[in-house]
Amino acid sequence: ILPSMTPDICIVNFYSTSGRLGLHQDRDEREESLQKGLPVVSFSIGDSAEFLYGDQRDVEKAENVLLESGDVLIFGGDSRHVYHGVSSIISNSAPEELVQD
Repeated sequence: ILPSMTPDICIVNFYSTSGRLGLHQDRDEREESLQKGLPVVSFSIGDSAEFLYGDQRDVEKAENVLLESGDVLIFGGDSRHVYHGVSSIISNSAPEELVQD
């Protein structure tokens, strides 16, 4: 169950087919949000991406999951400051409805 909250930051990342994002933690929110441990909510739209996550900033030890268009990923509680990133984009994998004129 998500806690009662008022989102205070939105970051939109656009990845080209060669796009990447190194392992990092999200810590740019207000101090109040961080102290409450409010979750990070990620929406995937477009091409699929290989998403990495782990307890350490080490790509070799990170877990990997495929995020597809329409997926929502939420990490909070004990996992609020998990290291995460994008290792690759799967070209031409977006739903047809998103790429039509």
